[in-house]
Amino acid sequence: MSTTTIDQLRDTELSYRMLLAAGAIAVFSFIAFFGLVFPESIWADLLGILISRSTLSSALRLAVPITFAALGGIFAEKAGVINIGLEGLLIISAFTAVITTAVIGPGVTILGLPAIWVGFFAGVLASLVFSLIFAVVCIRFKADQIIAGLAVWLIALGLAPFAATVYYGGVNTDNVGTTLGTWTIPVLSDIPFFGALFDAGPAVYMMLVAVPASWFVLNRTAFGRHIRASGENPKALDTVGVDVSRVRYAGVLLSGFLSGIGGSALSLGLGQFIGNNQTMVNGKGFIAIVAYLFGNYNPLGAFGASFLFAGLEAVQIRLQQVPGYAIPDSLIQTIPYITVIVILALVGRTRIPQAAGEHYDTGEDNR
Repeated sequence: MSTTTIDQLRDTELSYRMLLAAGAIAVFSFIAFFGLVFPESIWADLLGILISRSTLSSALRLAVPITFAALGGIFAEKAGVINIGLEGLLIISAFTAVITTAVIGPGVTILGLPAIWVGFFAGVLASLVFSLIFAVVCIRFKADQIIAGLAVWLIALGLAPFAATVYYGGVNTDNVGTTLGTWTIPVLSDIPFFGALFDAGPAVYMMLVAVPASWFVLNRTAFGRHIRASGENPKALDTVGVDVSRVRYAGVLLSGFLSGIGGSALSLGLGQFIGNNQTMVNGKGFIAIVAYLFGNYNPLGAFGASFLFAGLEAVQIRLQQVPGYAIPDSLIQTIPYITVIVILALVGRTRIPQAAGEHYDTGEDNR
């Protein structure tokens, strides 16, 4: 692909994202105008929800599993491995975190760690194990990455509720009696609206650190250059003596590690695993794929897209609690998903890494 073509694609992508940003600003301005002019209308209620500190707090919490899965997806796909099994990694880590905490007992500590944090790391470990199996199947045995990713999702989707049924007698686990809680930073937490950033669960702080850290690793370190080269031109990386397979293993394992954090935080933030239907994960792994595609494989952009969806999810939850309006809850619940469809229509021009999904044997072209 020529430099001119790449530049044209980037300009087009930027135009679409600027158009979406302008549209979001226009929608907010519209709501603000009618909310202020008609203080007794639904617009006023909607404006109150949008500028509410509790909405920001909910959006940050809901963004955690999507953001971590999106960051993981970026590392895997940038390395050349398409991991659509992010949903499965979230499910298995969410379940493992809760069941481990329950088995240990909420009041027990191991090596100084409370049971809930042992469960948290156990969930991350379970996700790592699944991602390692996925990596071996795709890299060592050259299986189709899409099929293997779907297998990870389907196995986790069946295994977690089954294990819960065996242990608890139902697909939903009991509440473990504790959660990750909230970390409050004095003074800063008293700031109106933005104080929610300083009065949040530990996973939110992890997310706010992980996003810029991921950007720095990908763009400012030798490891990040190897990851990008593995997905764009593995032959060139191989030529300079870097083992492409090892880089790809690292990218996939990072996707498992980050997704594990998101899944563990999701279930332990509630203190329970819910296995009904699509489980409590409920498509967040697939939305994460949309998020990093829309963010054009940029951790900052992926976080923005994740936060957008989470914010809409928080708004629709609050809207269902507003009395006096004959708007069906089922219609309100579609708001975030309609947004995802719109975003999917816009990400069609996102340029995926050239070698993503292609198998490569280190040294195969240099014999």
